[in-house]
Formats: sequence, structure tokens, C-alpha cells
Amino acid sequence: MRDVDAISIAGDADVQGVAYDSRKVRPGFVFLAMHGETSDGNRFIDTAIRQGAVAVVSDSDDVALPGSVAFARVAHGRKALARISSNFYARQAEKLKLTGITGTNGKTTTTFLTEHILRAASRSVAMIGTIEYHVAGRVIPAPHTTPESLELNATFDEALRAGASEVVMEVSSHALEQGRVYGLHYDVAVFTNLTRDHLDYHRTMDAYSASKQKLFESNGAAPPRLAVVNADDSFGTSLLGTAKHSGTETMSYGLRSECDVTAQNIEYLPTGTRFRLRVRGKSVACESRLIGEINVYNVLAAAGAGFARGCAVEQIRNAIASFERVPGRFELVDCRQPFIVVVDYAHTDDALRNLTRSARQLRDKQKAPGRIITMFGCGGDRDRSKRPLMGRAAGEGSDFVVLTSDNPRSEDPQKIIADALPGLLQTGTPHAVEPDRRKAITLAIVEARSGDIVLLAGKGHEKYQITRDGTFPFDDVQIAKEVLASLSYRAFVPEGAPVA
Repeated sequence: MRDVDAISIAGDADVQGVAYDSRKVRPGFVFLAMHGETSDGNRFIDTAIRQGAVAVVSDSDDVALPGSVAFARVAHGRKALARISSNFYARQAEKLKLTGITGTNGKTTTTFLTEHILRAASRSVAMIGTIEYHVAGRVIPAPHTTPESLELNATFDEALRAGASEVVMEVSSHALEQGRVYGLHYDVAVFTNLTRDHLDYHRTMDAYSASKQKLFESNGAAPPRLAVVNADDSFGTSLLGTAKHSGTETMSYGLRSECDVTAQNIEYLPTGTRFRLRVRGKSVACESRLIGEINVYNVLAAAGAGFARGCAVEQIRNAIASFERVPGRFELVDCRQPFIVVVDYAHTDDALRNLTRSARQLRDKQKAPGRIITMFGCGGDRDRSKRPLMGRAAGEGSDFVVLTSDNPRSEDPQKIIADALPGLLQTGTPHAVEPDRRKAITLAIVEARSGDIVLLAGKGHEKYQITRDGTFPFDDVQIAKEVLASLSYRAFVPEGAPVA
């Protein structure tokens, strides 16, 4: 209970483990009973005790326990969990240099790229993010962008025991708001951008931005040593002031010449991007295999983070050049077809604008530029107000749009489509509506001609589709390959390689 803000404590216990899920309680465990968004862990205290819990920490003022069970009452369950988890794992996070990356778009690519830069500089790094975690040589599928504090501290412990000195991690607004990262000190904090998203949870943009800001303030620990902030973003300019006020050193990045980290003489090429990278006055020629303006921003953010962690500009330049891609982020599906097919995670109106802008930059470099064909859908049980905005963004950036389903969850796909359609209709862009996502992918690809670019947006790296009937396997990349194969386009297979 060291440094836990407890209202009262009764009894003591020799604790062998920590759990906030009563099903994971074992003899000798302390059980954290917390109020959640949809359930109340306090309802399962009796179950935890039957399974051997010797102590209970609760955020409820109405708990009766047998005298043999130690008890602590706390004001904030998740903050208590964060402190207790850190204590249980001997505060291993304090022995690691943490780089936290937050923002609406670009977190995943920036995180992967920052990890790559640090590894290229011979650092031992663990990574935590939306797609997967990299810990002790293992690649672990990610159940959450930012895990609960108990799992997070267990990951820090494993990483440190395996020799890691650095952790690069995505930090979601949910994690910041709920206290999952409470008490962690970040050596470097990175902000990518802020656009409309997650208002089903945060309700207002002010609340959403306030959650992001927590990464740059005292959040149960000292504020970050250094903040790398997108100065071309309106909230970023405000955040620079917040960071400075907290005593944090700042490093701005963007496409304006006065930024600390910037790109000059940018060339958008079919194979990537070429520019001069300037970091605090030092300029080097740089090439990246990542495509489009949004990825220039991601490269600048990662370059700033790498520089903040002591990497030389030449090391950063070389790492950027050798970095290939992030799964589901402008991922090319190449089956030797005469048009381009891209799978991307874009699932907000701003992300769709970035995606179609990148596609146009790529198209304009082709000898015979074609059309932008965009297939997208909107997620169910999420912020309904962004659906028409997504429809408008897709229509404004495309020559033809296929409106379909994403993860409808408990909602009727037709009703979700009806919410998005008015925004699309405002643009006057030719379109088709197909609720079946597999059929929609087929429709978009069959529509394509030589020189066109087909964008399959919304799911990216995800390998599933969530509907009211359950969760089913669904992979945009694999389905695109199947459709292309049915049209007699097949990926190149080296001689002697096994054929699937």
C-alpha cells in the first residue's frame, strides 16, 4: 500500500499476487474491487475471498468483510491498482526509460518507427501498442492499445528481466482518463495530433483533449523530461505551453521552418518519400518507404523521440531508410495487378482525409493517373456524430466510394450506413452501398482500372469482424488477395517457395 491514497486500512496480509478480476484470484492474492464502466468489481468480493483472497482493496464505502481478510478503502480504484501493481513488481518502471506516444492518428506508426530507431542505435527496447507488444523477443497480439496497470507493470518486469532499458508505448486517451498509466514517469512524451474520435466515451472534445493532456502533466509522477509535440496541430501549440509550464523541455515538429524537427524539399514518390530531415539545425538527406504527408509527420515525431533519447541524426536517418511498414497502415496488396490496392486502419474523418490525400499524392506521380476508389464503413456502438463526417471526407477525397460495414457490433449495419450516407451525398461523388464487407471489397476492386488506387479503409490490421451475432475471422488483406486471384492476379512467388 506504499504511496496508495487510502481512506482507511484494517489488518495486514502477506500478499502473493494481485488481481482485479475475481476469476484470476488465487490463494494469497489481494483483490482490487473497482467500479467500472459497465460492471462493479465490488459485487465479486465474496467470490474472490472464496478463491483465497487474503486482502481486499475497494473503492466502495459499503463493504463488510470477515476479520481474517485485510481491507483498504480507496477513493479511486484504478489509481490504487496502478500504485499497488507498481509496488508488487518492485517499481520496475522506474528503472526503464519510457517514451509515451499519444494523439488521435499516427500513434501506431510513430511507435513502431521509434522502436526501430532505438533498436538501430543498439538500444534494448520493449514496445506496447495497438497491434502487438514486443517483449523479451516475443511478439504478443495486443488485447488493448494500453493495458491495465497490472498487466503493464508485469510487462515492465518481464522486459527489464530480459535486459530492456527502454519502453516505447502508445498511450490511449482511455488509459490516461481511467488511470491505467497513473504514477508512471515518462522520459519522453510525444503528441501526434488531435481530431474528433472516441466521443462515445469522452462526450466532448474538451474532455478528450484534457485526457491527452494528462500525459504532459504531473499524473501521479513528475511530468516528462522532454515533450515532442506537433506544432502544426492547434491543440499541439497549446500543449507546448502546458509542457513548458510544467517544467518540461519541449521539441516542436512540423512542416514549418521554425520547428525544431522538420522536413524540407519533400518529394512524394510511388515507392515512398524523399526529403531533407532537419533536427535542431542539423540537416541530412532522408528517404522513407512510408507514403504520403501523414507519414512525413509520423517520421518527424519518431525522429524527435529518437533524438530526445540520445540517438544521433545519422542513426535516425539510417533507421528511417530501413523501416519497411506497419501492418494495416497504408499496406499495399500487391498481386501484380495494374492498379494499386491499399489496406488502412483509417476510421475517423480526419484519418480518411489523410488517407485519400496520401493516395492522391501517390497517384499524381504515376505516368497515367487514375481514380481514387475508397471503401469504408463506420463502427457500431461508437460516436454516431462522426459518421456523416466520415461520409463527407470519403466523398471529398475520392472519385468513387463504396459504403459498407466496419464492425457493426450490436447495431444494424443498414442504420449505420444511413447515418454516414448524408455526408457522402453532400459531395455528389458517385458511390455504391453494399452492407456485406466482403462483397464491398469485391465491388471496389472489380471497379478498378489501370492506374486507379483502391483504398480499403477502417479495419487495417484487424483480423476479425464484430457483429451482433458474434466475432468472426475477417482480414481485409486476405480477402483482397482472394478477389485479385479470382481476377487472375497473383502475388509473385519465388521459385521453389511453397504455394498456399
